[in-house]
Amino acid sequence: MAKASNQKLKIIYLMKILLEKTDENHGITMAEIIRALENCGISAGRKSLYNDIENLRKYGVDIIGVQENRNYYYYVGKRQFELAELKLLVDSVQSARFITIKKSNELIKKLETFASKYEASQLQRQVYVAERVKTMNESIYYNVDRIHTAISKNSKITFQYFQWNVRKEMELRNEGALYEVSPWALSCNNENYYLIAYDGIKKEIRHFRVDKMRHIEIINAKREGRAAFREADMAIYEKKIFGMFGGKEENVKIERIDSLAGVIIDRFGKEVSLIKSDNEHFTVNVKVAVSRQFLAWIIALGEGVRIVSPESVVHQINEEIERLIRQYRA
Repeated sequence: MAKASNQKLKIIYLMKILLEKTDENHGITMAEIIRALENCGISAGRKSLYNDIENLRKYGVDIIGVQENRNYYYYVGKRQFELAELKLLVDSVQSARFITIKKSNELIKKLETFASKYEASQLQRQVYVAERVKTMNESIYYNVDRIHTAISKNSKITFQYFQWNVRKEMELRNEGALYEVSPWALSCNNENYYLIAYDGIKKEIRHFRVDKMRHIEIINAKREGRAAFREADMAIYEKKIFGMFGGKEENVKIERIDSLAGVIIDRFGKEVSLIKSDNEHFTVNVKVAVSRQFLAWIIALGEGVRIVSPESVVHQINEEIERLIRQYRA
């Protein structure tokens, strides 16, 4: 009975065999196809298989036949993903800090199903990249899905937010009370995944690490902050903040030596205006959220850069330098 049932699935098993066992460098003969089907409890004659292969071609499977010496081989040519594309996706999954090791391995196994068994072995070698710190929160995968659902429903969410303490234990912030925000976007920044949301109580845009969110619930309340997000183009908004740390937005004038032009373009984009101030320097005006992380970025660039204005930001960076001197002076 089971064999008869499998017989009805012959063309599906045939497609599975061709996809798993063949690629541009590995073909399979008709005799090998028949034996592989027999291992699945399916008997098949050559004539019916020729018809099945033709039907699979009509369906869209790129089955190619080639003559080599006395043998005729079949293999699947073009696939949904090229091997180079799969390698890129695998490395992206493996390197993403916001995906746990367990979930990374599960996703990579699924990606391997888009390749032949021979190509899949190359994807497995891609997994062994330099060690990276991965998130410890397994629920992030589902957090992202729930946030996207809330955005599509135009609904608010509630959640608890935590941090790790010195004992490596979850420690709830806000004394465990629920946060209630309007989710508007998700952003990958500084190797972490962030929710960008509007806080209706504080009347401001806020960021939350998705892997530090717990018990996300979609509530029956419409999102707020549409006007704020209409004004804040996300591509421009992310250039203003450093490491997802907010601060007061300021128009900051920065002077740099010419050799650091690439650093500015990498950070703020090619559309930024670089104005020559002398033979070796240029100035640039950018709108940024002035946080300690922004000031640290400026300091890290060394002697080739300095903030020119406004005076309030110059004062902040001087205070930060004095704090560092006090902190590290013996």
